[in-house]
Amino acid sequence: MENSNSKSTGLKIALGILLALFLGTGFYTSKLYNEKKENEAALTREKEQVMADLSTMAKQYDVAIGENEEANQNLVEARGRIEGLMDSLKISQNSVNSLWRYKKKFLALQEEMDVLMAENDKLKVENSLLATSLDSTTVQLAERTVFTDSLLVQNTQLAEVVENAAVLQTTGLKGFGVIERSSGKLIPTERARRSDKIRVCYTVAKNTLVGAGDKELYVQVLDPKNNVLGANEQIQFEDTVLNYSLISKFNYENRNLNICEFVAPNDEFEKGRYVVNVFNKKELISSSEFTLQ
Repeated sequence: MENSNSKSTGLKIALGILLALFLGTGFYTSKLYNEKKENEAALTREKEQVMADLSTMAKQYDVAIGENEEANQNLVEARGRIEGLMDSLKISQNSVNSLWRYKKKFLALQEEMDVLMAENDKLKVENSLLATSLDSTTVQLAERTVFTDSLLVQNTQLAEVVENAAVLQTTGLKGFGVIERSSGKLIPTERARRSDKIRVCYTVAKNTLVGAGDKELYVQVLDPKNNVLGANEQIQFEDTVLNYSLISKFNYENRNLNICEFVAPNDEFEKGRYVVNVFNKKELISSSEFTLQ
């Protein structure tokens, strides 16, 4: 009888222990499950925050790119890197290591954006100064009525002669002083003493009557004393002798072509009015002027 009671008591104790273990395991499992859900929710929120920050950066780049008439390639490429990171983040797993890697990449892109935006702001200021300089040149041209009227007559007559003819024409001719940094970066300037070179830019206009191939035009830059800067070499066309600063050589492909050339000073640039002429052989096809102070 006592042996039977002892066995019953032992069985109850064993069942009690098993029940306690079962309840403890269930509680622990439930706790782990809840912690997992909380961690997943936290990682999801972090991921959404990083995605939102990347989207904000992308919009800032869109605004900066839209402010420029010509797309800044550095800004476009950085915008593309953000898009790539966003696409990768969308399909990534929600893990601490994965999210940390994306945060590091986001911080690197943030630093890159700060640098690029600062450079873009500086470029906008420089472009504004250049535009002001060109406006000033336009005013000075208007004041030189005799020279301007004579030049206008020449260009009008020339335009009537060469209209729809098989000869190259240029538009948008402009010249200005530039400072050349050791890195190769060019900074526009109106100061004669600070100018390292004169940059001459123009567009060769599309003319379907002109055959494609290697072409050349003659660029002439005159200083305030009417001295020819640059090479100052001569070439003769029939009874006409032309002194030119440089020969602009290019491959023409029957479409508009933007060209920029550089003219170095013979000694130092002087203050005053500079004239830039472009010749197609002996024919003057465009002219402009600018001032260095």
